[in-house]
Amino acid sequence: MTSEPTKTESRTPLPEGTVLAGIGLFIAGISAYVFFKIGQQALGQDGFKPIVAMWFIMFALAPGFFLPIEQEVSRALAHRRALTQGGRPIVRRIAPLALAMLLVIVIAVVALAPVVNDNLFEGYGIVTLALLIAMGTYAPLHLARGICSGSGRFGSYGVIIGMDGAIRVIGCAVLWLSGIDRVGPYALTIAFSPIIGVLLVAAAGKLKTEDGPPATWSEVTPNLGWLLLGSLFAAALVNAGPITVDLLGDTAPAEVVTRFGNAVIFARIPLFLFQAVQAALLPRLARLAAQRELTDFRIGLRRLMYLVIAVGVIGVIGAFLVGPAALEFVYEGGIDRRTLTLLAFASALYMAAVAIAQAVIALHGHATVALGWVIGFVTFVLVAWLSSDDLYLRVELALVASSVATLIVFGLSIRSRLASGARPDDESVIEAFAERPLES
Repeated sequence: MTSEPTKTESRTPLPEGTVLAGIGLFIAGISAYVFFKIGQQALGQDGFKPIVAMWFIMFALAPGFFLPIEQEVSRALAHRRALTQGGRPIVRRIAPLALAMLLVIVIAVVALAPVVNDNLFEGYGIVTLALLIAMGTYAPLHLARGICSGSGRFGSYGVIIGMDGAIRVIGCAVLWLSGIDRVGPYALTIAFSPIIGVLLVAAAGKLKTEDGPPATWSEVTPNLGWLLLGSLFAAALVNAGPITVDLLGDTAPAEVVTRFGNAVIFARIPLFLFQAVQAALLPRLARLAAQRELTDFRIGLRRLMYLVIAVGVIGVIGAFLVGPAALEFVYEGGIDRRTLTLLAFASALYMAAVAIAQAVIALHGHATVALGWVIGFVTFVLVAWLSSDDLYLRVELALVASSVATLIVFGLSIRSRLASGARPDDESVIEAFAERPLES
């Protein structure tokens, strides 16, 4: 005779299958480095520059607008799942909102197309078109990820994430081996790669939801405004470095932007690894939230921060000791030790800020998280504007200063909330789980 699940077990919103999501994140992270290598082999560092600009703009816009959709779909579906209610009305309610956000982005990009083409994409209109297509493929990707995570289908969640990176690499490798050295095909490959995993998961029936009670706007959007504000500024901040180098260094050679982009993603190696591991650790925090175990939640958060600190320290030391040689071996260098070390330091601080932001959201601090990211972005702009005449240094200092400012806001917030006895719940931890502004 099979024993009945306990109330706590039945309400656990994130099963152990999230390790598969970690695998997907790991594949996505590794694929970014491989793609940058293949692209520069095919196009050269100067020819790859429009792709670098598109890459960082794309990963500022897509998570910025659509990650909150993913978070709210995931939270609302998990809540209904705990109540054994069908979630199809949730998807029907929020899909038009995702479409509206997509239309806003399309209108903005089309309106700014002449400026973007001339100042960022080296006159390649095909890259602007690819950016628009990418927005149209990342919108359903985030919606599908929200359905999978909210339904506890983390194997499918991992497939969607991993396939995006894998298809991008495979497609561009085929182009390179075929001798194609035009920017357009590579940009279009990036644009279409997100939809493949979504189609595969949909074909396997993993995006199906059951019918249930009608969904009100209050059910699907209680924190959407704060999540959207925070997500926009967090995604903009983490991708601001190469874009700012491009804008401020308009008279510099194109390869200057490509080399800085190489250094940025190279400095993020610890962050990618941490993010993949973290996806498998968060179910523990979800169970503690469902059990209302604040003491154990604090212990889990403390252990998570130990991991953040350890990974960050190793990353900074590694960048200082072997960073220039490793970057020279992989991407033909062009970046000095100071730049790599400061970028790694900024990445470590940002990683800590993301981890604490997740805990603050789990304790219902959505507004504080949004404020922290806004303060961080404003700090970036001010420091990049006022700090130095050295193109790379002013951006490096801005990245460090902005992460410090954000970290201070989140640190003060988590301390205050824990001291006041704020308690997480399963829905808030679901939203925290999806708080990953870093996608590229």
